[in-house]
Amino acid sequence: MQRVKRLLPLLACLILMLSLNACLSFHRQAVFFPEDQRLIMEGVIDSYTPKRLAEVLERNPQITTIVLLDVEGSVDDEANFVAARLVREKGLATHVPANGVIASGGTDFFLAGVKRTIEPGAQIGVHSWAEGFGKAELQGGDLAKDHPDHQIYLEYYRDMNIPESFYWFTLEAAPAEGMHWMSREEMEQYGFLTEKP
Repeated sequence: MQRVKRLLPLLACLILMLSLNACLSFHRQAVFFPEDQRLIMEGVIDSYTPKRLAEVLERNPQITTIVLLDVEGSVDDEANFVAARLVREKGLATHVPANGVIASGGTDFFLAGVKRTIEPGAQIGVHSWAEGFGKAELQGGDLAKDHPDHQIYLEYYRDMNIPESFYWFTLEAAPAEGMHWMSREEMEQYGFLTEKP
């Protein structure tokens, strides 16, 4: 019995560490890998992404293009827009290779490129944004078009020279728990491509 009592604090500590690790690894944070003039990007955009992106660009001034290999989205839209505006400010291009997958906030980030290219075969996903969970969940399409919560997105798309109609399309294309994979025609319709890859 005494041995069990001594192990209880260790067991509690182990459970706490595993719980914290699970919380921290809930999403795969965006990471950047410089390769000559290209910066390979993978992972989920979060509140740390703008700082990490700024640091890697400062250390690698030769970068001209960000290659989005697997960017599934963002868990912080405001941070995503800060990082994306840095891309635009630096005059960088964005590119999605044939084996690339971008979705949600990753798609928004891609739109920051001054030059934007997508190879055939790449997957580009969009859906409505949401906040809250379960019955308390609110999706972008649930709000009136003049609701102030739309403004952060509309302003971003205006700044990136993307038509406002694209925003409304994303809200209707799929619910937050789903994903609409865009056709080449939709990409062209909404001004995704500035040139062919």
